[in-house]
Amino acid sequence: MTKTLQQIITIGEAISHPVRLKLLYLLSERERYIYDLSKDLDLSRQVIQLHLKRLENAGFVESDLRLEDNDNRAKKFYKLKEFNVEIRLKDLDEIFS
Repeated sequence: MTKTLQQIITIGEAISHPVRLKLLYLLSERERYIYDLSKDLDLSRQVIQLHLKRLENAGFVESDLRLEDNDNRAKKFYKLKEFNVEIRLKDLDEIFS
């Protein structure tokens, strides 16, 4: 499948920040709740949420909203999706020629 210029930009922006790369690494170990990621990275949940949103939009992670047995609040868990980052010359040729 040929990527559009916007898709290439979205992917590039998603993996261009050290916090997002660390999030990908942490999520490669297991799925996590945003609060746990916030503690692991010593950043606010709001900041983590913004980074996760960027990764989710680029197709690197997915989220799942669920109720925990011992808690009546809904919690959003994130997990890594299978991905392969590849930009082919054919993609660039079709965009720019």
